[in-house]
Parts: sequence; structure tokens; C-alpha cells
Amino acid sequence: MIINEDLQYAVIGKFSYGWPDILDLRKLIPKQCELKGEVNIGLLCNRYVLIRASLLEDYVKLLSKPQFYITHNH
Repeated sequence: MIINEDLQYAVIGKFSYGWPDILDLRKLIPKQCELKGEVNIGLLCNRYVLIRASLLEDYVKLLSKPQFYITHNH
């Protein structure tokens, strides 16, 4: 089965030391990375997330920094 997905502005993120729940990630990543447009976030496999931005500006912002620190307090 072939599935077409909009991956034009897609970025794969990796967490080095554990990660928050996916619902928390969907709130934290756009806010802490200061993204302006709509963002779809999903889990790929352990420690990896797929971030699909809707705006070129957000895609460039995600790629322009070598790393982002996502902070999460329980």
C-alpha cells in the first residue's frame, strides 16, 4: 500500500533523554519553537517524532537551529 502524505515541510526530531507524552509534545513544540502556522506532530518510533509544518517560515526555523530544548514539567 502506498500512502501519499504532505512531507514538503517535514522535519524529523530526536529526543536524547526521554520525551513527554505525544499530547504534551503537540502543545510544547509549536510554543517552545515559536512556530506560527499549523503543525502536525506524530511519533515515528522510540525517541523520534515527525514534525510537519504548514509554513515555509516554520520549516526554515526548525532547520536553522542545530537543536531545540523542549522543557516539560510534570
